[in-house]
Amino acid sequence: MSEFYALVPAAGSGSRMGGELPKQYLPLAGKPMVHHALATLCECADIGAVFVVLAPDDVHWRRYDWSHFGDKLQPLFCGGATRAESVRNGLMASELEPDDWVMVHDAARPCLSQAQLARLINELRDDAVGGILAVPVADTLKRADATQRIAQTENRTGLWQAQTPQMFRTGLLLQALQQAHGVTDEASAVEALGLKPKLVESETTNFKVTYAQDMRLAELMLKE
Repeated sequence: MSEFYALVPAAGSGSRMGGELPKQYLPLAGKPMVHHALATLCECADIGAVFVVLAPDDVHWRRYDWSHFGDKLQPLFCGGATRAESVRNGLMASELEPDDWVMVHDAARPCLSQAQLARLINELRDDAVGGILAVPVADTLKRADATQRIAQTENRTGLWQAQTPQMFRTGLLLQALQQAHGVTDEASAVEALGLKPKLVESETTNFKVTYAQDMRLAELMLKE
């Protein structure tokens, strides 16, 4: 019987946020940002272990107390230069079985809820491919030209905004990441194999903290 696991790539520097600390360690609601994603994943009874993939030279992790997560949280100091490389390295280091489900979640999505996580697991546990949390695009989309003027309005019908976690069998995901190059998420790698991951409807509250102004919104969400 397959098991469920989570993997959080957290080896990046978060350069778009600025500052000296990598984004995943920026203080958010009294904790480093990555703490909130790890807490949600560790609290899920279906998940057997949570692997956080860190840079080999990470000097920040040990400055915090993670002991309250117990053995369920397992740091892996094998992060790579890209997200795909970090996920691939983490999968190999975790030594999971090929049929085990793994949920890859962004360290900078601190507002993931247990309800969203449960919906993902329940809708995909018997799926042949796997899938991702996502939300239908609601805003009108404009394509810009080289002078930052509107070149055209894009048809948003059928467009979804990808979120995480993205959930696939370990063996399938590892194969996909070993063959795909330049992908920005796990689903893209799986799509490159000719497969069609399922879209599991999420909520906009599960947003990614990308810019400094996103921190305030995330803090308000967490306090609620």
